Amino acid sequence: MQISSRFTVALHIFTCVDTFKDEYKVTSDFLAGSIGTNPVIIRKILTQLQNAGLITVTRGTGGIKPTRELSEISFYDVYQAIEPLEGGDLFRFHEKPSPQCHVGGNIHALLDAKLNAIQNAMEDEMKKYTIEELRTGMQEILGKEA
Repeated sequence: MQISSRFTVALHIFTCVDTFKDEYKVTSDFLAGSIGTNPVIIRKILTQLQNAGLITVTRGTGGIKPTRELSEISFYDVYQAIEPLEGGDLFRFHEKPSPQCHVGGNIHALLDAKLNAIQNAMEDEMKKYTIEELRTGMQEILGKEA
């Protein structure tokens, strides 16, 4: 299991938009150059973020803006926008465990609660971090005052 790179790309997008908003026209081409990927991928992620209500995008002008204060956008919000879970479950179960087998007939009872607890712990941890922390961290790296 691995969360796709789209999640970290989305966090990179937020960081670029905030860092360069007053200096450059932040377009999908600009973002693709910073991220090292194709602008088409960036546009797809921007669409996902926009559909989730996390940003607004003004085409042509490079106008990308968060819809809320950065302190109100958590990593979990971004994760939900970028990595929609099939049926809401992080772990996908194999489809046909044999009910005639002692293990197959009981595997859900054995694992479901544990896997749910793992997913909840990960999601709770993601809710602790915000895009504001990326802004603050980048400002520290660049030697600017917060």
